[in-house]
Amino acid sequence: MTGMTSTARPFLNRRLAEFGTTIFAEMSALAASTGSINLGQGFPDTDGPEEIREAAVRALQDGRGNQYPPGPGVPELRTAIAGHQARRYGLTVDPDTEVLVTAGATEAIAATLLALLEPGDEVVALEPYYDSYAACIAMAGATRVPVTLRPDPERSRFRLDLDELRAAVTDRTRLLLINTPHNPTGTVLTRAELTAIAELAVERNLLVVTDEVYEHLVFDDAEHIPLATLPGMRERTVTISSAGKTFSFTGWKVGWLTAPPELVAAVRSAKQFLTYVSSGPFQYAIAEALRLPDSYFDTFRADLLRKRDLLADGLRAAGFEVYLPRGTYFITTDITPFGEKDAHTFCRTLPERTGVVAIPNSVFYDDREAGRTQVRFAFCKKDEVLTEAANRLRRLTS
Repeated sequence: MTGMTSTARPFLNRRLAEFGTTIFAEMSALAASTGSINLGQGFPDTDGPEEIREAAVRALQDGRGNQYPPGPGVPELRTAIAGHQARRYGLTVDPDTEVLVTAGATEAIAATLLALLEPGDEVVALEPYYDSYAACIAMAGATRVPVTLRPDPERSRFRLDLDELRAAVTDRTRLLLINTPHNPTGTVLTRAELTAIAELAVERNLLVVTDEVYEHLVFDDAEHIPLATLPGMRERTVTISSAGKTFSFTGWKVGWLTAPPELVAAVRSAKQFLTYVSSGPFQYAIAEALRLPDSYFDTFRADLLRKRDLLADGLRAAGFEVYLPRGTYFITTDITPFGEKDAHTFCRTLPERTGVVAIPNSVFYDDREAGRTQVRFAFCKKDEVLTEAANRLRRLTS
């Protein structure tokens, strides 16, 4: 085989040249190679409800979903998604024309952005953001415009500057990409903030894509309010969620989106050339999961709240500055109290120093300086794992 000459262009196209291996793959590999506790990647270390796992087994045994399911998703799941939106939020959704099942929320995001964006369009997104946002915007040939959530040390939270958001919108802006509850900061946008976003979208005639995968994980006095429920937003919003975070079956990769028929049709046109279909038997199981009683969601949230507080107390005792999340299952911390100035270096050396893996928030920013000293920990783990991790992290000050 003839080798490539020195004048050959790089294999990776220029749109993706800035994206290498994801930070999650890098840090999970580091956890495996060092035998460390992995509080980096956001996956639970226990399975979800036994009855939902058994529902997947029944579907397999009954031959449901073992062959290609319908492109939009199996009717049972689309009906369950519509029922969930009606029961939880009062949103009326047509399961036949306004629901699309995807391979997790990540595919829903990718298909939506590929379908709705043209080269040269601008996308305003809240920074720091899930790294697939930046990659998908780049693949669509669009330009990302970050609006940074700023730390508020007095309240131990992050806040959105609505004036900054408004200033970021230009004549080239096509859509707003909103994530609430927000990963990685744990911010849950308030009704007042969402109302301002809605008014801006209507005024400037913008599409809005909302990532709501942590919709059932809100704590304290926070309330999850789907943007699509606000005046003028139903007809312009693509709402994305998934089963992985709510039911602790992240490997099943069952996600979905809801939107008006014309938006769903557009996204389906892109989605059919990505996975076409996926997760056949698991779709039937998640249909049952979405019909679980409210007591399941209440217990799940209470359990994660307790884990949040367990890890937060441990991180404070270890010397971290902690920003207490009002949603998701991640805690953002600041490493400045240790005299550290670079989160990426800190996280790469943390396994050898303490036997714990975390994620540097700096990789989720365009403005790396803004997140230079921020480190994210996941608390969706067993109590004993969180306690042991906190004890190991105390080595930083011993």
